[in-house]
Amino acid sequence: MSMTPALNLGSSIHPDGVANDARIAYFSMEIALHPAMPTYSGGLGILAGDMIRAAADRELPMVAVTLLHRKGYFYQTIDASGWQTENAVEWIVEDFVQALPQRTAVTIEGRTVALRAWRYDVRGCTGAVVPVYLLDTDLPDNGEWDRTLTHWLYGGDPHYRLCQEVVLGMGGVTMLRALGHDGLQRFHMNEGHASLLPIALLDEHAKRAGRTSFTHEDIEEVRRHCVFTTHTPVPAGHDRFPTELINQVLGREETAAMKDVLLWDDYLNMTYLALNLSYYVNGVAKKHAEVLRQMFAQYRIDAITNGVHAVTWTSPAFQALFDQHIPGWREENFTLRYALGIPPHEVWRAHDQAKRQLLDHVNRVTNVGMDARDLTIGFARRDATYKRGDLIFLDLERLKRISADVGRFQIIYAGKAHPQDQEGKELIQRIFQARDALKLQVKIAYLPNYDWPLAQLMTAGVDVWLNTPEPPLEASGTSGMKAALNGVPSLSILDGWWLEGCIEGVTGWAIGDLTSPANMGEDQSPHDAAALYDKLERVIVPLFYSDQERFIDVMRHAIALNGSFFNTQRMVLQYVTKAYLR
Repeated sequence: MSMTPALNLGSSIHPDGVANDARIAYFSMEIALHPAMPTYSGGLGILAGDMIRAAADRELPMVAVTLLHRKGYFYQTIDASGWQTENAVEWIVEDFVQALPQRTAVTIEGRTVALRAWRYDVRGCTGAVVPVYLLDTDLPDNGEWDRTLTHWLYGGDPHYRLCQEVVLGMGGVTMLRALGHDGLQRFHMNEGHASLLPIALLDEHAKRAGRTSFTHEDIEEVRRHCVFTTHTPVPAGHDRFPTELINQVLGREETAAMKDVLLWDDYLNMTYLALNLSYYVNGVAKKHAEVLRQMFAQYRIDAITNGVHAVTWTSPAFQALFDQHIPGWREENFTLRYALGIPPHEVWRAHDQAKRQLLDHVNRVTNVGMDARDLTIGFARRDATYKRGDLIFLDLERLKRISADVGRFQIIYAGKAHPQDQEGKELIQRIFQARDALKLQVKIAYLPNYDWPLAQLMTAGVDVWLNTPEPPLEASGTSGMKAALNGVPSLSILDGWWLEGCIEGVTGWAIGDLTSPANMGEDQSPHDAAALYDKLERVIVPLFYSDQERFIDVMRHAIALNGSFFNTQRMVLQYVTKAYLR
């Protein structure tokens, strides 16, 4: 096994630093950089932004590359029936990012497509900066269609998507070189959208050797510099493009050679491309890595469980509480374990502030009239069917009885369905139908246009965070981690990160267990829904209303055990030791 070149982490990038100080390049199709910049769609982009914020906190010599997304993902509106429609997002690019003078280009379908970059600086708690370069094809030199390639996040058809991935992976490398980043030693691909990045590196090796195509030796050399993180076991999350489209878009003499060397059949799977060209590969939770090893048995796949950026996701009320009782928690998140020593009444008071702020917003937007005294459950995810956002509504009569006989509760929803996901849109409609059917017994609100600020409000302001994915399809999930930082325990299916974070009755509660009474292939939803109702009826609702002291104890343990561990400070340090320095 060949040795990987040593990585020098001795210098970080400061505002006046030299450009080629950077040693690590982090590529992601979406990155959440600022609440008013629509450069992300959901969890993947939020995680990427949290990763970069933690890298800046730790003064890592890192740069990041993404696309500008002038039109964003989409702005969501929902009509009275629950049907989602999408509109372009309008934002003033120049208000947030700095235009750079450098120009470079990629070849797409034989055309030269010009690129420029905009810079956004992510500043860490010590003042160190990680620059993020947002690639943009909207230039007068390009044709009308080419100018739109960096407009829509996950928009268009496979042709549009592949062209975008050429811009990100291959154009990103050429732009970094144009910006003077010649000392990069690690290239981290956050999901398969950036999988053409190693092809650009291979082209560089071949060119330096005076060749027009790369060799197996080039592949071994490039592989030693590449890191790949994959985030989903769901097939739709792994881009595949037919050979005809690859030939059409790349239009290169090397395409045939690349096919021979990298071995694909009628489709090029971008996940396999990254797996083949990376020396370190990881999933984003322990269970996720186990699932990936079954899917991709011939590859060595490690696990680094996701985290969230603690300062970003802790509400102002809890930030003030931590500042008072745990000084230094911002710089060292692991000290949040001392949250067990915070007086219970102060924890409850901070939570009550966050809850009232959320409910004021909910009542202003939806006119539902939610009551701050009622147990409030939150659910906010991308509206994909495997996330089962409507699982709790499988038995409406049972919900009515729990509310009438045990204690009142109310539910706040938010989430977007992909514009082309008909089933996801229908799921939102079913939630609206349940809302109408339950309106006399259970108050339900669906907040439109789920985004970063709304996620901050919800994860801090609800009493219990609900998550009901169909296992084992939850790679990790991070919303429950954000809730934990604010003392909000999770009620979740045992999948993804919750398998690692759930201590029953201590940090939250599991829905069901790891043993399944049904046969493989059968729909588990009825069983899971029954387990959800049992936990609400017998444990959570009585605890909330009858034993507040014990409920607050669960809140404090959520902070101390999960908030102190499931954060990006720990996650980034694991990437350094396992991937970047290895």
